[in-house]
Amino acid sequence: MLNFQYYTPTRVVFGKGTLDQVGEQVRAFGGTKVLIHYGGGSVKRTGVLDRVKASLEAAGIGYTELGGVVPNPRVGLVREGIALCEKEGVDFLLPVGGGSVIDSAKAIGYGVACGGDVWDFYDFKRTPTGCLPIGAVLTIAAAGSEMSDSSVITNENGGIKRGCNNDLCRCKFAIMDPELTMTLPDYQTACGCADILMHTMERYFNGQPESMALTDAMAEALMRTVIDASRALVKEPGNYAARADVMWASSLSHNGLTACGGGKGDWACHRLEHELGGMFDVAHGAGLAAIWGTWARYVLPACPGRFARFAVNVLGVEPQGDNTATALKGVEAMEEFYREIKMPTSLRELGLELTETQVLELAEKCDIATRGNLGAAKHLTREDMAEIYRRAR
Repeated sequence: MLNFQYYTPTRVVFGKGTLDQVGEQVRAFGGTKVLIHYGGGSVKRTGVLDRVKASLEAAGIGYTELGGVVPNPRVGLVREGIALCEKEGVDFLLPVGGGSVIDSAKAIGYGVACGGDVWDFYDFKRTPTGCLPIGAVLTIAAAGSEMSDSSVITNENGGIKRGCNNDLCRCKFAIMDPELTMTLPDYQTACGCADILMHTMERYFNGQPESMALTDAMAEALMRTVIDASRALVKEPGNYAARADVMWASSLSHNGLTACGGGKGDWACHRLEHELGGMFDVAHGAGLAAIWGTWARYVLPACPGRFARFAVNVLGVEPQGDNTATALKGVEAMEEFYREIKMPTSLRELGLELTETQVLELAEKCDIATRGNLGAAKHLTREDMAEIYRRAR
């Protein structure tokens, strides 16, 4: 077991009707002029945006707004948001949506507080020294950005997707009403569930000979719960209890809880997918599902015992006599689960037909982004990365 620090400063306001508390929460954290940041038209069509504005008005808080965030959020809109905040005197950011919107708001917060080119923070040229305060209204359970220190942004110039991790961007509060996720398309719900699972798996396959028994047990329970809830939502999209489990799991999977005592985790699947997202603009959760089985088979020989435990404790696989056989059954069971919720298990199923040139470019970008330090279950060289992309085709 490794030493660890666990820091989760975000106030969680969870349950039905909690959206109407947003103005009260902004005021409690000192906001007087808010940027409401959101994606497409769904928050307008569902009435969520109007409810947010009404709550802010009731609390006597001014606001301006900026929509247009897309999956794999763009630095171009971030720069637009920074300029708008400076023009309007914004002192509090209020993303309304999912991880893409929250990540975009975090980048805006860095840019306003620190000045200069915001992409510097994602290009490893500078470290943020400040961030505007942020409160999130969650409408998509997936990324866990509402309680994490992470922000991932795509630069349209070159199709480069990069992350910046810093405690300064952690949300002051997060409004989590599972009813707000009821209108999501089935595909988006499934992508979210895949992302939640991967956030825990990245920490679970940590390459450590021993992790904390309690942390492992919590991680396994979280993954079992998300798998059960995902299956329930395929059959009954309006199942409130399943929606609530998924929403809470989204936060717990990415706020550091399931890493306690186990180190920073693996993160190879996320890094490999980031390059796919940057180059091809694929849905993040679907990209993770498409790459996971290939990655798992590639690194499994380095830690068969861990994969065997995952197979038995998370997926209910019967032990096969040795760890490697049990582990492989677990990989098969996980891929079967992805198929149940209509997630891809290969890049071809994701809609990609990679050329060898593209494989090498993806591996090069991933190696540069990780500065040659990728993987905990197994360290991956640039050649390893390229081979995983090849086999995932």
